Amino acid sequence: MTAMSDKILEVNDLHVSIADKPELQIIRGANLEIRPGEIHALMGPNGSGKSTLANSIAGSPAYEVDSGQILFQGQDVTEMPADERARLGMFLSFQYPTAIPGVTMVNFLREALKARRGEEVPAREFLGELRETLKTLKMDESFARRYVNDGFSGGEKKRAEILQLGMLKPSLAILDETDSGLDVDALRTVAEGVNALRTPDIGILIITHYERILNYITPDVVHILVDGRIVKSGDFALAKEIEANGYDPILEELGIAGEAVTA
Repeated sequence: MTAMSDKILEVNDLHVSIADKPELQIIRGANLEIRPGEIHALMGPNGSGKSTLANSIAGSPAYEVDSGQILFQGQDVTEMPADERARLGMFLSFQYPTAIPGVTMVNFLREALKARRGEEVPAREFLGELRETLKTLKMDESFARRYVNDGFSGGEKKRAEILQLGMLKPSLAILDETDSGLDVDALRTVAEGVNALRTPDIGILIITHYERILNYITPDVVHILVDGRIVKSGDFALAKEIEANGYDPILEELGIAGEAVTA
């Protein structure tokens, strides 16, 4: 039996390369801890490895863990496939969600919930949970009858991801550039959805280039990732500093050249 941990996620000295290009190492010694109820923001220059770290934590086969360890609720999941991590309660929202014509959100969500719980969810129970989640997120029920991301605007695609988050109720939610391509109104709507779903039991990791989403979702901890390593952590004031002055002053202070990796 796996020992319980007070940390939802522990990333220890993680090194990750592209699966079919082992010579191209993207993550070079990352360390990260997230506890229940915490919101962490991961920021960094373009190409610093933010999305690679997110996908590696979630188990994407596109990347190979060269060394280091990923613990999820005290369990070593470093070699675990992505679908098994998802069933344990790990959730990754995609930067560019895929359209699935012909598959309604309702059917997609019911199958996802079945996979998460390991058993069929009775129709009445499922519909009750769906209606309650839609209400919490202030979304019309007609949204759930549409085909998954088919013809969705950028904001609707991100709201569909948040709806999945609300239905699956993971222990860890990784939001990979949820603010990408959103106007101010769409950004506010998505942020309100994340805040509505926040509980003392869930840990949230927000991957972002910009401070603006953090004006709506206040993080407990902000991390800066450079060249595959987290080089500085702080509170929300660190995000404000980045917004005002960029990364260069921080990198100069740390004595880092700031050469970004290419993925």
